[in-house]
Amino acid sequence: MELVKVALDAMGGDNAPGAIVQGAIEAVKAREELFVYLVGQTEAIKAELNKYSGYDEKRVEIVEAPDIITNDEAPVDAIRHKDNSSVVKALYLVKNGQADAIVSAGSTGALLVGGQLIIGRIKGVRRSPLAPLIPTLDGVSLLLDCGANVDAKAVDLVQFAKMGSIYMENIMGVKNPKIGLVNIGVEEEKGNALVKETYPMLKNSNDINFIGSVESREIPYGAADVIVTEAFVGNVIIKLYEGVAGALLKRVKEGFKSTPVSMMGAALAKPALKKTLKGFSIKEYGGAPMLGLKALVVKSHGNSDYVEIKNSLIQCIDFKKQRINEKIEENISANSEVSK
Repeated sequence: MELVKVALDAMGGDNAPGAIVQGAIEAVKAREELFVYLVGQTEAIKAELNKYSGYDEKRVEIVEAPDIITNDEAPVDAIRHKDNSSVVKALYLVKNGQADAIVSAGSTGALLVGGQLIIGRIKGVRRSPLAPLIPTLDGVSLLLDCGANVDAKAVDLVQFAKMGSIYMENIMGVKNPKIGLVNIGVEEEKGNALVKETYPMLKNSNDINFIGSVESREIPYGAADVIVTEAFVGNVIIKLYEGVAGALLKRVKEGFKSTPVSMMGAALAKPALKKTLKGFSIKEYGGAPMLGLKALVVKSHGNSDYVEIKNSLIQCIDFKKQRINEKIEENISANSEVSK
C-alpha cells in the first residue's frame, strides 16, 4: 500500500501544538495509508505525543523547526527569511518530494505566498484560488476564490470554474457539478465589468455545467455546487457566512435558556439539533485547498480544533488518490488558449 505523506505545520494556529498533534493522531488511526510529518519545535511536539497511545508510531515523524511565522509578520519577508520556521520547512518537504501535501492552520498570507513561491503553479494555471467547502441545505458547495486573488481577471475566473468542477466531481462525488457566478442579479446583463466579461466565457465553455449567475442569498440553499468569484467578494461571503451562523446559534442558545419550559424543550431537542448543526459545521469538511499548485496546499482555520485538522489530513489522501492535480493539468493544457 502506497502511503500518502503530509507535512503538518504543528506550530500554526491558535490551538497549536495541542490540537494539531491530536488531529494528526486521530487521522493516522482513521486511515492506514496516511503518514504525517509533524513539523515544529521537537520538545513541544513530543510533550503532546506522550499523551497518546494506540497509534502506529512508524507513521508519525517529527521534523525540527524552531521558528514560527506569526500573523503579524509580512508574508513575503517571512517566507524568504525564516527558513527554519515550521511552515517553510513543511513547504520544502513538499517541494523536495518527501511529502505529497502540506496542511497548516497558521498564517494564511505566509502559506499562500509560500505555496506560490516554493511549490509553484501547474503549467498554464494563471492564479491559484483558495477553495473552501461551505455547508448548504443540499450538502456543500465549493467557494473559489475566497482569499488568494483579489485582482483576478475573467480568464482566471474561468480557470477557477474548471478547477472547482474537477474537485467537486472527483472529491465530493458530484456528477456534472453546477457552476454559478456570483452576481447582484440573475440576468446576464447585470454585474460589474469583471462579471460581465466572465459570464459569456463561462457560458461558452463546453467542459463545465455553467448555470448562470447566482445571488449571494441563494448560496446557503445550494444554488450551485461551485461558486465562482474573485477573492475580495469570496472572502466577504465566507466571513459573513461564519458570522451569521455564529450569531444565530447564540440566539438559539439564549432562547432555549430563557424560560423553564424552553429549557425542557431544549433537552428534548438537543440530539436532533446537535446532528443538524454538525452538518453545518465547516470543520467537518477539513480545510481549504489551494488549487492549481504543483502539490496540494491546505489552509485550515486559525482556530481549528483537532476535528478540522484530522479532516484536513484525510482530505489530502483523497486528493492524491483521485489525481486531482493531473486532471487539472490535463484540463488546462487542453484549454491553453483560455490561460493566455
